[in-house]
Amino acid sequence: MDELCIIIERAERVWGGVRLNLLYSLWSSISTLYTNLFQQPDWRNFLDIFLMAVVIYEIIRLLLRTRASAVFKGIGVLLIFFWLSDILQLNVVNWMLQQFINTGVIVMVILFQPELRKALEQIGRTSLISPSQLRAQRSADDCVTELVQAMSNMSRKRIGALIIIEQKTGLREFADTGTALDADISAPLIENVFEPNTPLHDGAMIIRNRRILAAACILQLSDDPTISKELGTRHRAALGISETTDAVALIVSEETGIISMAREGKLTRYLDAKALAQILTDLFQAESARSIPARLQHRYAVRKPAPAQKTDDATGEADRS
Repeated sequence: MDELCIIIERAERVWGGVRLNLLYSLWSSISTLYTNLFQQPDWRNFLDIFLMAVVIYEIIRLLLRTRASAVFKGIGVLLIFFWLSDILQLNVVNWMLQQFINTGVIVMVILFQPELRKALEQIGRTSLISPSQLRAQRSADDCVTELVQAMSNMSRKRIGALIIIEQKTGLREFADTGTALDADISAPLIENVFEPNTPLHDGAMIIRNRRILAAACILQLSDDPTISKELGTRHRAALGISETTDAVALIVSEETGIISMAREGKLTRYLDAKALAQILTDLFQAESARSIPARLQHRYAVRKPAPAQKTDDATGEADRS
């Protein structure tokens, strides 16, 4: 018991010293910054801070539009661990992270190569304010009504469709593979796009900020070996995009007319107009809560599937669309 008390006392002394060093370093940095800005004012210091703030803001804004945001967050976590390991004197962890940081520039160039290329292209060819940002967005109710009407009509006519609704993860790299539209969400337009034998019917339609961003987009198919081989390309593409991003995919089966939803790598089938309207309302309603509650994936599923179409996930629907 006495030995345990001694260990605890030593640990408290060590941790107390670490906290004092941390507070001292923080106070020194704040004091130096205050001295440079206010006691020895120089317009170049303010210009320097302003330019760095603009650069950091633009980098973060560009990264949040792509899937690289998740990788960027992981790198940020590693940097925090490196800083903590240095303060806590974890030599082995600090050495390993130091080796990673030494080659970090090369690693980041390799990881973010597509995003860096597109960011540089965007900086060189786009204006500060895009025309689409100047137009007022349609209300959420109008978008829900148009989408539900289009999906219901295509389901009744057995017209295959795949609609991807962008969430927090940007889908620009997928939209670039298709035809840019930048149009209001309209039931006649959606039905005309997916009409068989039309130029844009093959591929996915991507919706961003309540507007149709692009159509005839090429998506990566899911490589999950547990998916039934009877599922068609549309369902596999929907599952693939839902596995790699937080997007929500809506599918209309060309053979059966069944409306399905793919999210987080799971397929929810047999959605009716009421269920679809509720799901879309949850997606468009609040900007702060843009995800579908998990309970919706089960509450609105039709409970009377045919014997050959019994499953509610991605493992066994006889559908070749």
